[in-house]
Amino acid sequence: MCMLSPDVIEALAGKGVRGDRYCLGKESGHFSQSKGARRQITLFENEVFATILRDHNLKLAPEECRMNIVTRGVPLTHLVGQRFRAGGAVLRGLKLNEPCARLNEVVRKRLIKALIHRCGLFAEILVSGEIRPGDPITPLDVQRLRS
Repeated sequence: MCMLSPDVIEALAGKGVRGDRYCLGKESGHFSQSKGARRQITLFENEVFATILRDHNLKLAPEECRMNIVTRGVPLTHLVGQRFRAGGAVLRGLKLNEPCARLNEVVRKRLIKALIHRCGLFAEILVSGEIRPGDPITPLDVQRLRS
C-alpha cells in the first residue's frame, strides 16, 4: 500500500476525493462497505504529530495517518457541524474521528491511546473543487453569540 501526497486533490460534491477508494466505491479494503457523507473526505491536524511524539514517544508520519488532508493551525473540533472552504471546495464538518485497531495494524504502531480525541475530522463535500497544499481553511458559518 502506498499513500501519496499529491500537488492537488479533487473533491467531488456528494462523492469524495477523486481516486480514493470510498469515492470509487471499491469493495476491497477495510471499511469500504461504509457508505455516506462521513467517508467523503477526512482531515487531520499537523500539530498532533508533535503532540503524540512528546506525550507518547510515538512518531507518526503524515502519510501514515491515512487521512485525505493534513491541516496546520486549524482546530478541527471547531469545524464539527460547520461549513468551511478548503481551497476551491466547500465542506461541512460531520464528526470527529476516533482511532481504531485497523490503524495500529496498518502502521504497525500502538497508536489508539495516543490518538483518542485527536484522530481528525470526517467531512462532507458540499461543493466540488480542487484543494492544494497551503490552501487556507476558512469557516463559512458565523456562530451567533448570546448576550
